[in-house]
Amino acid sequence: MLPHPLTGELFDSPVPPGTGWPDDPADAGTPVARNSSDVVRLASRASSLAELAAEVSVCRACDRLVAWREEVAVGKRKSFADQPYWGRPIAGWGDPAPSLLIAGLAPAANGGNRTGRVFTGDRSGDWLFASLYRVGLANQPTSEHAGDGLRLIGARMIAAVRCAPPANKPTPDERDTCAPWFRAELAMVLPSVRAIVCLGKFGFDATLAGLQTVGYDVPRPRPRFGHAVEYPIDGPYGEVTVIGCFHPSQQNTFTGKLTEPMTDAIFTRALTLCS
Repeated sequence: MLPHPLTGELFDSPVPPGTGWPDDPADAGTPVARNSSDVVRLASRASSLAELAAEVSVCRACDRLVAWREEVAVGKRKSFADQPYWGRPIAGWGDPAPSLLIAGLAPAANGGNRTGRVFTGDRSGDWLFASLYRVGLANQPTSEHAGDGLRLIGARMIAAVRCAPPANKPTPDERDTCAPWFRAELAMVLPSVRAIVCLGKFGFDATLAGLQTVGYDVPRPRPRFGHAVEYPIDGPYGEVTVIGCFHPSQQNTFTGKLTEPMTDAIFTRALTLCS
C-alpha cells in the first residue's frame, strides 16, 4: 500500500471501491458490469448521475482494458512509483446540470487512470484546465489529484471510453461496449446543455452518435470533425451546438497545431452559446 499524495491515506493499486479515495463514487456493494449486456442493463436503469458514476467506476466489461489499466496501476510510471494508482474506470465529473459539456476520448494511463479523475494529472489536463480557468469555467488553473479543490463552473466532462486504452486506441468493440455509459450520462445532462465541446474526432463522433440515440436530429451525412466547426442540432430539449476542438495532446500542443489562443477561443465561443 502507498500514501495518497494529498491525504496521506494508504491505498492498494488498483484502489478497491469504498476505501476512502477522494470523490470515489462507489462502495463495496456497487453492482459490477462484467460484459456488454451488463453495461446495457445497468446504464439503462441508473436513476441518477451518482448511481451511474458509481457503476461506471467499477465496470469490468472489457477484458483487454481491465488488464491494461490494472497492469499500469501495478507497474506504474517511474516518476509516480511512490503513489497508489486508481486503476479503475473514470466517471463523468463536474456540474450535475451543466450548460457546457466537454467530451473527450478516454483517460490517460498515467493521468486519469492514476488520479481517478478525467483529464487530471497529465499534460493534456494541464493545458485544458489552464484554458478553462482563463475563460471562467474552472475555479483554479491546475488539475493534479482528485480532492484538490478543483471545481468546474457550469461545465461537465465525460469520456467516450471510461478506461485507459493501450496506445490511447480503444477497439471498436470496446467503444461500443462503453457507449451505453456515455449515452446514459448524456441523456441525464442534456436538459441543461446548450453547447458540447468535443476534444478530437473520437469524442466528436461519439457525441453525435449519442445525440442521435437520445432523439436529436443529427444531420445526414454525418457532420465532419474539424477545429472550431459548429453544428447546431435540434432535439427533445431544444438546440445544442456541437463544437469541434483539436485534442490538447502533446502531439498537437508541442507542434503548434493547437495553441493557447485557439483553445481559449473555443471555450469563449462555447460560453457565448451557453449564455
